[in-house]
Amino acid sequence: MTRDKELRLALVCYGGISLAVYMHGITKEIWRLARASQAFHASPAAAEPRSGSAEIYLALLAEIEAVTGTRLRVLIDIIAGASAGGINGVFLGQAISTGQSLEPLTQLWLDSADIEALVDEKQAPATRFSKAWALPLAWVAARSTDGVEATVESGARDEVRAKLSHFIRSRWFEPPFGGERFTGLILDALTAMTAAPRTPRLLPPGQPLDLFVTVTDFRGHPERLTLHSPPEVLETEHRVIVPFTDHGTDCETLADPAELAFAARATSCFPGAFPPFMVGELDRVLERREVHWPGREAFLKRILPRQYAANAAESAVLIDGSVLNNAPFGPAIEALRERPAQRQVDRRFVYIDPHPRGSFGFAASGTKTPGFFQTIIGAMSELPRQQPIRDNLDEIADRSRRIERMRSIIAGIRPEVEKQVEALFGYTLFLDSPTPVRLAAWRQRAQTAAAKASGYAYAAYGHLKITGVVETIAALLDGAGGETGQQRADRVRRLIDEAVALQGFDELRPGFAGGAGQRTITFLRTFDLGFRLRRLRLLARRITELEGAHPETELGAIREAVYASLSAYLECKRTDRYATLRRDVRLLRSDARPLLDKLGGVMGLQALDTATEARLAAAFAGLSRDVKRTILLTYLGFPYFDVATLPLLQGEGLDEFDPIKVDRIAPDDATSIRSGGAEATLKGIQFNSFGAFFSRAYRENDYLWGRLHGAERMIDILLSTLDPDQRLKPGRNAAIKRAAFLAILDEEADRLTTIPGLFETLRREIG
Repeated sequence: MTRDKELRLALVCYGGISLAVYMHGITKEIWRLARASQAFHASPAAAEPRSGSAEIYLALLAEIEAVTGTRLRVLIDIIAGASAGGINGVFLGQAISTGQSLEPLTQLWLDSADIEALVDEKQAPATRFSKAWALPLAWVAARSTDGVEATVESGARDEVRAKLSHFIRSRWFEPPFGGERFTGLILDALTAMTAAPRTPRLLPPGQPLDLFVTVTDFRGHPERLTLHSPPEVLETEHRVIVPFTDHGTDCETLADPAELAFAARATSCFPGAFPPFMVGELDRVLERREVHWPGREAFLKRILPRQYAANAAESAVLIDGSVLNNAPFGPAIEALRERPAQRQVDRRFVYIDPHPRGSFGFAASGTKTPGFFQTIIGAMSELPRQQPIRDNLDEIADRSRRIERMRSIIAGIRPEVEKQVEALFGYTLFLDSPTPVRLAAWRQRAQTAAAKASGYAYAAYGHLKITGVVETIAALLDGAGGETGQQRADRVRRLIDEAVALQGFDELRPGFAGGAGQRTITFLRTFDLGFRLRRLRLLARRITELEGAHPETELGAIREAVYASLSAYLECKRTDRYATLRRDVRLLRSDARPLLDKLGGVMGLQALDTATEARLAAAFAGLSRDVKRTILLTYLGFPYFDVATLPLLQGEGLDEFDPIKVDRIAPDDATSIRSGGAEATLKGIQFNSFGAFFSRAYRENDYLWGRLHGAERMIDILLSTLDPDQRLKPGRNAAIKRAAFLAILDEEADRLTTIPGLFETLRREIG
């Protein structure tokens, strides 16, 4: 029996300077898999003609379904990137969110990621005699062990020598690459994507795409820290995250192209190579192109709130995002909250590291002492970028352990919960038709019974609930106010606390035998959004567990009802929903009770409850008796489950109930064709990772290996979703990879004309 399953990818893309071309090959292959997955789930009439590696992915998805009964869908819903990974993340995010194509970017990368295209006209040598003293340096670089003779095919050596000489003789002590040139190239790339044929959005409706790009604020901005003594100190913060989201809706563009260009240019301006980025640079480029940027002020206020408040956003100096945050797991982990799920989820964090061992080779076993300049450059650039991600992995592992504990607890107490619910309502309950009125009455009765059955433990649970609700209210109002600063947020939270206490919403009786008082119940019915979300998520999880034993046709209606309701509640978390309260929030100085009343009206949770019960009642009508009984027991038993699990989750609800796995894509991990990692495959690692800027042959080499490595690792990740007792026939893994490799070579043979020898070698190695 067929069951649906989602492989959800959160991509974390590292920096890599000219290895951006290699990463383009990888992200292009990931994008091709996502497009193949979409076509696999579309009707035959909606599927477009496919070729190359996409055809291999389609066949693999069909084979997985035939062998295992699992209909797998691949979704990329979170992307976080720094530097070279940031610019690739921007393009991939735009393609996922809008259905635009990455194909036009390949030619732009091959043509434009070149020293001649990137060097600023003002910095280029005026004549062939300019800076003649530097010619020996160019010669030494070209003749070095890792230089041209050792790494470049004979047909490209003259090109590399000439460009290396041109680069070294450019005017130094100023960045050689042109910032405005680079900004223009980014805008050209976005325009090319818009002009190309497109497919529908590569995520289902309601599933948001979140993109995070790291940037470094060179001057920094002050942040206040609260201590015991002194009470307050100032610290300078240099890290900046530029976030984008499409809120799960169809859109023409993930954001204004000017905003995407801002993020891509700022994150990838490697210190010393590109000039620092300031918004005035983008303004000048847009002015020359006669392009209007209507949301400029709002964007700057959102991205640089501290600087904007101090009238300093215009003068903010931004440099490469990898300087302080080369592995941006943090925002990607944060984005996991409130992710809608419509079926079983296999959540992966996939990080792309183009050169895991780094450029300087600071291995523990190294015997050569680094030199003077190597030490300085490494301390300033390489070492901060190469810090291990153990803390991030520990956080992911801890979250996964909490999920496992929660699932174990729910499974363990389920028989007792179902026994309690059946005793409360009697077996005849499951013979009745659940109307909206009955569902509401049953739900309230179950909540009261759960409070009584929990005894004194319910008091702690109740206080935790109220604390969570107050935090949600404070966050919504703080976001609606649109002002920044921890002091303002603390003031809003304090006034909300006072209003809750004044109205007696938090008066939970010590014995708590009968649960909360009526005022507290009214407060929770008005504001407890988290309880509704947790209940629907648990119900969705139970429906997923039933999929293996019951037809999809029977469960489809109840699943749709659950997720339609979940989507409606999740809309209440969007701060733009409360824009009408902005003035009230900004004027809030004392009594917050009138503002609470207005917020409750805008949230409208009780109206959403009524709509939810109507959807569920209609869906219950189409269920068999056994399925209806199982789902009703979960729905009505939720208060019992929540008392047990909310303290475990420390007041937070979890959307995805499956542990997270972490996968890496790097040259070291893709060894089916050639082992040896980046040193054996990539040219861009030369000249301290600037190598691919010096030759089209370098770029073609790295782009092709990016596609091959990306295909191999995505096939590995796809097959790893199978259950331990579900495997393809022996030898199929290698055969599928071989077919993908050959399909990629066939696709690229006519485009990549400077590396014919590599194609011949690869075909022999693939066999």
